[in-house]
Amino acid sequence: MLRLDALTVEVGDATLVRALSLSVGAGEVVGLVGPNGSGKSTALRCVYRALRPTGGTVWLGERELSTLSLRESARGVAALTQESGTEMDFTVEEVVALGRTPHLRGNQTLGARERALCRDAMRRLDVAHLADRGVLTLSGGERQRVLAARALVQEAGLLVLDEPTNHLDIRHQVALLRLLRDPELTVLVVLHDLNLAAAVCDRIAVLDAGALVAVGPPAEVLTAELVERVFGVAATVVPHPLTGDPQLLYTLPPESPGPPRPHGTHRTRGTRP
Repeated sequence: MLRLDALTVEVGDATLVRALSLSVGAGEVVGLVGPNGSGKSTALRCVYRALRPTGGTVWLGERELSTLSLRESARGVAALTQESGTEMDFTVEEVVALGRTPHLRGNQTLGARERALCRDAMRRLDVAHLADRGVLTLSGGERQRVLAARALVQEAGLLVLDEPTNHLDIRHQVALLRLLRDPELTVLVVLHDLNLAAAVCDRIAVLDAGALVAVGPPAEVLTAELVERVFGVAATVVPHPLTGDPQLLYTLPPESPGPPRPHGTHRTRGTRP
């Protein structure tokens, strides 16, 4: 469904993505993980056409993405990005309905099927009760769920998400990630939480300094050695007691001694330096 072929992005003297080759099969959920600045979001921007790569090719099915019209690619790729938002106070219902825009012509209004799709997406993302609210009155988590509903009603075969669990409480994180397991969806998702990535992804691709350093099933990729090498963090990997998915338990490094404190000072219990 999606294939990145030697994707490269250069800005000035910096190479943000280095010859990235990665495929996402139909119905598969692939997670992109890596430290800050490793090129994850940059690679995603090339997939939803917010950024033109310096080199390489993005393939959607058998077609090169750059050869599609914007309307065609919007029918094939739906994105939930970190920059998603609106400065105009549309209602929640109006924002969700915007997801149908690639399928409509001119001033064509939503038909019965489109309205039903919007209602169902709002119900699944737990925002139906907010339908008449202006999006500027919502909390960050509520707005994130509205934008996720908009992406769902787009009915694109490929869903691209950049940190979709930002601002969400635990219940809504789990609910959103459960939606990604729909066999009719192909998903490329950036996640910072490695335990969430292990729970939801069929495969995980690890980026470091713009280059792909590992890809495969979570149990094969998320090893203590890789986490320490790429993220600089000591971790113990244990199986989840119910699912068997790898779960990482992080070890905080000992506090460095630092300079001596002035005489008579002390640290209050529970505070951090």
